[in-house]
Amino acid sequence: MDRRFLTVLGVSLLFALVVSSLFYQMTARAGASKRPDQGEMKDLVVAAKPLSVGITVKPTDVKVTKVSNDQFPKMGFSKVEEVIDRPVVSNILLDEPLLEGRLAARGSGLGIAPIIPVGMRAVTVRVNDVVGVAGFVMPGMRVDILVTGRPPGNHDNNSKTVTVLQNILVLTAGTTIQPDARGQAINAPNVTLLVTPDQAELLTLASNEGRIQLVLRNGSDQSIERTAGRQVAELYGVAPKQQQAAAAPRPRPVKRVEVAAAPAPPPPPPAPPVDQIVVIRGNQKSVETVSNLKNN
Repeated sequence: MDRRFLTVLGVSLLFALVVSSLFYQMTARAGASKRPDQGEMKDLVVAAKPLSVGITVKPTDVKVTKVSNDQFPKMGFSKVEEVIDRPVVSNILLDEPLLEGRLAARGSGLGIAPIIPVGMRAVTVRVNDVVGVAGFVMPGMRVDILVTGRPPGNHDNNSKTVTVLQNILVLTAGTTIQPDARGQAINAPNVTLLVTPDQAELLTLASNEGRIQLVLRNGSDQSIERTAGRQVAELYGVAPKQQQAAAAPRPRPVKRVEVAAAPAPPPPPPAPPVDQIVVIRGNQKSVETVSNLKNN
């Protein structure tokens, strides 16, 4: 083989090795500059057991684990003292980090009190299996509230059912504030609903003055329907009096025919003028009619 060719081939291989080595070193340095520091570790407070809504965090409920800086969650806690005696407002799983948004302020109350938003109210109404939709009302569901009663001023004693509240969140069903883990029905003689102060007054009045009924709805359905209500008479095909009055034929209006008044008789013709003669005697003047002269 040509010695000159071998020399050129050897120089080319050596040059390729040098270029590859330089490129590898540059790439390794760039990756090292972008890689986070894995050496620094930080304490993170996590759940030592599942924590359900409404309980207050105790020292035995949490533990501390080590994580790298890049894995430390936003709004996490590094000290156990920061989470002790704070109510849980959202379910926390085992080994899940405790976050600021999952806990209420210390001293905000126990049970469902911490999960009631500011400006809202929790109202409990008593229900039975029928009113509570056969026990299928569970926390987190949304319902409409219907009331059946006799409106004031109803002289026919006719009951009426109307929808008074819509899209109301269920806070608790019975004594639980979270759904059954197995998805089974909950015996709920009492249901606590999240409402505004105005809705709380309306719900209390409805439960005292009439019979209420809970109606389940899809949680993603946020629409508000406008309904007119239904009366007992409509169950038997009888329209309410208001509808009957509206549907009753109205009497035809009577057209008034004005008769022109008879024309007044023309006035009598004026009397014909009387012939007169003026007689002057010295300084005296007298007027005589022709008829008087004839009579004389």
